[in-house]
Amino acid sequence: MATSTRTTLGNPLDFDLQGTMAGYWVAVLRVITGYWFLHAGITKFAFIAGEPFSAQGWLANAPAASPIQGFLMWAGQTPWMLEFTNFMIPIGETLIGLGLVVGALVRLASFFGAFLMVFFYLGNAAWSHGLVNGDLMGLLLFVTMGVLGAGRVLGLDAIIEDMDFADTRIAKYLLG
Repeated sequence: MATSTRTTLGNPLDFDLQGTMAGYWVAVLRVITGYWFLHAGITKFAFIAGEPFSAQGWLANAPAASPIQGFLMWAGQTPWMLEFTNFMIPIGETLIGLGLVVGALVRLASFFGAFLMVFFYLGNAAWSHGLVNGDLMGLLLFVTMGVLGAGRVLGLDAIIEDMDFADTRIAKYLLG
């Protein structure tokens, strides 16, 4: 006679990774993903790279297969948008990476990381070997970090959430 030992949760999205192997693995993924973006961001700064970052070549040469080719070409040919992009990509990648590495504002960093990865995935349109590529895998990593609240495991989000000034209703959704 088979018996069921299934446990039901009051809220299926409310789970605790603290102290579990899965939690530690999520923390490892968070730090590695954060380092990936932190490194990508800081190496675009002129004082490290030796020359100013410019996305113009990537934007202007978007492949015809890209569903956002028109937008990318417009961004590459519009001076104010190109300057905005050239400023925001290194800053954004650096801040996203830093947030993930230290585990602070992980859900917010993951949202913006996923946002960038959508543009990279659609903009590269390197689908000659299928739809799954590094950009899609990066997008999935950011979504995973945000959904699982990866900053609460060995990250600063757990400390920030416990502070008196943190409104727990808001903190629960922004931190992670």
